[in-house]
Amino acid sequence: MSADALPEVEGGRQRQVQPTNFHGNPRHRSMDDNSPSMLPVVALVGRPNVGKSTIYNALTRTRDAIVTDMPGVTRDRLFGISHRGEKPFMVVDTAGLTDGEDLLAKGMSAQSWQAIEESDHVALIVDARDGLHPDDIEIANRVRALSKPITLVVNKIDGVRIEDAHAEFSRLGLADVLFVSAAHHAGIGELVEHLDGLLPAVDTTVSDDGRIRIAIIGRPNVGKSTLVNRLLGEERVLAMDMPGTTRDAVRIPMERDGKKYLLIDTAGIRRRARVEATVEKFSVIKALQAANDAHVVILMLDAQQGFADQDAHLLGELVNFGRGLVLAVNKWDGLAVRERTLVNSRLDWGLAFVDYAKRIPISALHGSGLGELIKAVNQAHRAATREFSATELTESLNKAFEKHQPPMVQGRVAKMRYAHQGGRNPPRIIVHGSRLSKLPGSYHRYLEKSLREKFRLTGTPLVLEFRDGANPFAEKRNELTDRQKKKRQRLMRHVKR
Repeated sequence: MSADALPEVEGGRQRQVQPTNFHGNPRHRSMDDNSPSMLPVVALVGRPNVGKSTIYNALTRTRDAIVTDMPGVTRDRLFGISHRGEKPFMVVDTAGLTDGEDLLAKGMSAQSWQAIEESDHVALIVDARDGLHPDDIEIANRVRALSKPITLVVNKIDGVRIEDAHAEFSRLGLADVLFVSAAHHAGIGELVEHLDGLLPAVDTTVSDDGRIRIAIIGRPNVGKSTLVNRLLGEERVLAMDMPGTTRDAVRIPMERDGKKYLLIDTAGIRRRARVEATVEKFSVIKALQAANDAHVVILMLDAQQGFADQDAHLLGELVNFGRGLVLAVNKWDGLAVRERTLVNSRLDWGLAFVDYAKRIPISALHGSGLGELIKAVNQAHRAATREFSATELTESLNKAFEKHQPPMVQGRVAKMRYAHQGGRNPPRIIVHGSRLSKLPGSYHRYLEKSLREKFRLTGTPLVLEFRDGANPFAEKRNELTDRQKKKRQRLMRHVKR
């Protein structure tokens, strides 16, 4: 569990973890006044499966961290903000610190020790049911050597005598000791009050408002975490040449060319039939939730594996969410010219139903094509959040109707009266008229294409909603006059004869 820079593995190569601050930025980089870096940082550390993620969810009042009885679920650092007390502070959930010799365990430990070094306060979590463990002693000594203020949080205290637990964990020599049961939210209030008394007050509020939220989605091992690290310019999340490394949806602020973004690295999504572990099911749910919450989704495809059925299924799910979409074809640099031609032809066929999305060939490992990728993201975000006036929409659709008349509906021609915008991200256009709901899908697509060309809507789906005007006489009954009633009686007598 060394605190030094440990090697991470990516694409079969080892890299040294570069010094970073808590927000995924190099330590020399300053943040603006509205940045989360202004908040004091509390790192939750400890052995695997002692309840760090449960405490994280309780402090942030979220379910961002996956909670299960299986140890080693958390791998990347998760950031959240606690507003439970008088002073807001940032909470960091870290991977369990172990003595594992495999590269994954070393990478996870390196991430955790970076969190400890950059924190303002350390909450050491221990398990009351397991009792004092030799790893608890080692972690406490290592943190104490960093001169960090420490609070010992004894979790899972339900069913255990507090006096006995206090006596056992007093061997750690830590003055501040709190007893909680995070699963039952017992003692969390006392923990918040304790931290309120230790952490400095801040005047700024933290939010990701104004940031373009980008969710990076794809099958396992297509290079999502590698792309995040390359965009940030540092090894911020674990990126290894093995599927399933990422499990939580990790949110990381980023600033590029004066614009603010929030990158969301997600777990790889496999076919439902292959998802067996409960942890992976939670990971898939969180990945899809991240896609639904994002402004723009980057779907990563593996150029060397081609366009698979799972990519098509996943793409269909993303289209249903209605978010801006950019297609990143990764590992492009590893293909020969002839192979690129074949891949392009296959993608043209498989991606025909999302022809509005830009397709950018990239190499996440070497950084090629990332500039074009960010341009495509910005373009998709502008198109998805654009506002239209009713006048320009009505004029554009009127021209489309005049250029190509709609087909007859029950012997009559559909007519449009006016159109207006009904929502953004995705843009929703409401068209009012008569007999519009009976128009065939081919004419819907024609109108959509006309609007895309007129307003240059690239990278976002477009929703057209047709509303037929109600017939004002539909519910009214024509009352007969006295003369009409007498005439009707005479006709009825004649018919009966």
